[in-house]
Amino acid sequence: MSHAASTVVRPVLAASTAVFRDGQVLLARRGQKPSPGLWSLPGGRVEPGETLAAAAAREVMEEVGVSCEILGVAGVLDVIQHDPAGALAAHFVVVGHAARWVSGEPATGPEAAEVSWFDPQALPDATTPGLQGIVDAAWLVALAAEGPEAL
Repeated sequence: MSHAASTVVRPVLAASTAVFRDGQVLLARRGQKPSPGLWSLPGGRVEPGETLAAAAAREVMEEVGVSCEILGVAGVLDVIQHDPAGALAAHFVVVGHAARWVSGEPATGPEAAEVSWFDPQALPDATTPGLQGIVDAAWLVALAAEGPEAL
C-alpha cells in the first residue's frame, strides 16, 4: 500500500457568512482551491478554541476586509471532493451564518479574486454547490433578527 493511499481524510470544520447590506449579500469569487473561479460566501476553517461565530466573523475580515455582526446559523453544507481516480480528497463541514454589515468596503485578497454585492434572489451563475439555499436561509435568519427595515 502506498503512502498516499494510507492518508486518512477527516472532515474539517469550517464557517462561512452571508453578510447583508442594503438588501444585498456579499459574495467573493474564489481565487484558490477549493473551487477556484466560483462565487461563494467568505469563509474558512475554524481554529482550535474558536467559536463558530468568531471564526465566521474573522474569515469575513481576513478574506474581504469587512466587519460584520453574526446574527445566527443559517445551515450546514457538506463539501465532499474526490480526486480523478474517485478517492476521497477532501471533506469540509461548512456552517453557514447570517450577518449584518458593520463597516469596511469589501476588497480582494489572496483568497478572494473578486468581490461584489448581489441581490439574494439573483446570484451569479457560477456559484459553489448549495450556495442559493444557504443565502435563502441566511436571509430569513437576518430578517428575523433585524427586521425588514434593517436589511
